[in-house]
Amino acid sequence: MLVGICGGICAGKKSVADFLVKNHGFQQISVAPGNHQTVVEEQFEQLSLTSSPNPSAQSFETIDELIDFVTPRWRELWVTTDIPDDAALERLLLRPFFLLISVDAPITLRWRRFTDRCWRKQLEPPDLEKFVLISDHSQYDPKIGISYLLDRAHVRLFNTSSSLNELHAALNSLDLLNMQRLRPAWDQYFMQLASLAAQRSNCMKRRVGCVIVKDNRVMSTGYNGTPRNMKNCNEGGCMSIYYLLPG
Repeated sequence: MLVGICGGICAGKKSVADFLVKNHGFQQISVAPGNHQTVVEEQFEQLSLTSSPNPSAQSFETIDELIDFVTPRWRELWVTTDIPDDAALERLLLRPFFLLISVDAPITLRWRRFTDRCWRKQLEPPDLEKFVLISDHSQYDPKIGISYLLDRAHVRLFNTSSSLNELHAALNSLDLLNMQRLRPAWDQYFMQLASLAAQRSNCMKRRVGCVIVKDNRVMSTGYNGTPRNMKNCNEGGCMSIYYLLPG
């Protein structure tokens, strides 16, 4: 299993990775910083404001080298916070043992965390407005923004507390090591197929989808709509919806 963690500045990515390493036996792996750093991260590194990497983490030159290393070891537990861009994410998503977690927190809380980090480094922290500009650049810049990664996450964690104990409790409740997150159980799988079939519905009252299954084999799928060779409901073929309108 490979867990990838993405998120904004001071959202709590390192804290989540540390939790998995210390409490569940994950091994942290990384990509060499020079190969994927954004402009913002490079500026922070010059000021010694980036999170300190795990000294025991094994490092790779490229995301492809990381994937090639993990693939034959997929039954072991791995975690990384280094997903440089959407192209790297697409390559990771091809692996059925990959789980993406996004971590987010309110902008004011992230600013306070960043301010504390600055004070610990004996550096002058930015004001809130400047931090918002930096954060927006890191998330929404067309070339380096991470918003695409956040939208593709399998699990979304909102780290709204300043307490590590509360964060750890939230992580425990997520049951991240449940293998059904990677490969759904039969019932969940068939319900997802029914939900997909319902997207073909053309009834204006409700979407309905169904899957007929025998011995865990799909026999048939269907959805509600008009009979063959008749005008679809969404094209005006069914007048019953008008009887439900007031007046």
